[in-house]
Amino acid sequence: MANILVIDPSRSMRNTLKERLEYEGHAVEVAEDTISGMTVYANRHFDLLLCGQPDSPLRTSTPWIRLSHDSSPESAVLAMQQGAVDFVTKPINMNRLLDAVRKGLAKTPAAVADAADEAESVPEEVVPVRRVRAARSHVGRIVGESVPVKRLNTLIDKVAPTDARVLIMGANGTGKELVARWLHEKSRRRDGPFVEVNCAAIPSELIESELFGHEKGAFTSAVKQRKGKFEQAHNGTLFLDEIGDMSLPAQAKVLRVLQERKITRVGSDRDIDVNVRVLAATNKDIPREISRGEFREDLFHRLSVIIIRVPTLAERIDDIPILVDHFLETICGEYNVPVKKIEAEALAELQKLPWTGNIRELRNVVERLVILCENTITVDDVKMYANGLQ
Repeated sequence: MANILVIDPSRSMRNTLKERLEYEGHAVEVAEDTISGMTVYANRHFDLLLCGQPDSPLRTSTPWIRLSHDSSPESAVLAMQQGAVDFVTKPINMNRLLDAVRKGLAKTPAAVADAADEAESVPEEVVPVRRVRAARSHVGRIVGESVPVKRLNTLIDKVAPTDARVLIMGANGTGKELVARWLHEKSRRRDGPFVEVNCAAIPSELIESELFGHEKGAFTSAVKQRKGKFEQAHNGTLFLDEIGDMSLPAQAKVLRVLQERKITRVGSDRDIDVNVRVLAATNKDIPREISRGEFREDLFHRLSVIIIRVPTLAERIDDIPILVDHFLETICGEYNVPVKKIEAEALAELQKLPWTGNIRELRNVVERLVILCENTITVDDVKMYANGLQ
């Protein structure tokens, strides 16, 4: 999943882009102008920016796309000179925009590094979520030395080489997706695709088409045949993120696939064999959801051959210094600035915070400190910026 910021003065445009990009699996924030957009930008990590604010260049190392009513070549050239990686005219052609987004995400520092390493046959970590075939990752471990993290890494090492289905449970921001990626990268399927589906981001009426595909003419907007995620993940891994938000009818269809290893596209009566390892994740209490009739018990048992519980940051507070060092190195590299230092007192202050947003929140705070602080991050900096801009 990529983090995307949309800046546009039109509320309807912001809402339209947010809805479609979230359907594509991305996390989206919106702002109505550049000033408010940069405030949002300073408070979290973004992989791509879309800017529809006229004549507003974005001074950022993050790739950005200009959205404009002016379709003249001069306007496009100006946008490129200002640093945009692409230029999309309004009214928006959604297919054109999605193509620009895919290309823009390929220009993020992490994606560029991946491409370079891949060309040299050196494995490197992580890919944009919409890339169907995962780039080979550097097979490492979850960052940390605490007892909960050591147990987690040991369990991943034991489970990954098997084809067992795994249910990953944990609060938002704990790193469930990273666990899923390590399970894939350490498995025999690592050369196959890693395909992620955010079940919470897809409207219930579209989830079956997204998972199982559809035939041309299956419904009004089905203008061509489309493979679903199960087919895309053939001989690889399918990661069903936030499966606790999946509708009961869709749960029944997924159960059938797990039982029979076959899918049927929407609008077809032909079965298609699929060879897929299924990993699932949720932040919900599934036994409670079962008791409330919101989740199928038989699907839970099918998915949970192995259950991995990812600890919260509060349960691994001793890892904060290691994580901060890791994020400082990563984020400063992304911004192409020297790695900043942090005082011991500042680290101690960070360890006092509640961290309800877990690892994701910590990363956002470190990025904020990198942007706003001098070469050495002090305890006063943490007190001023850890809870947002003052």
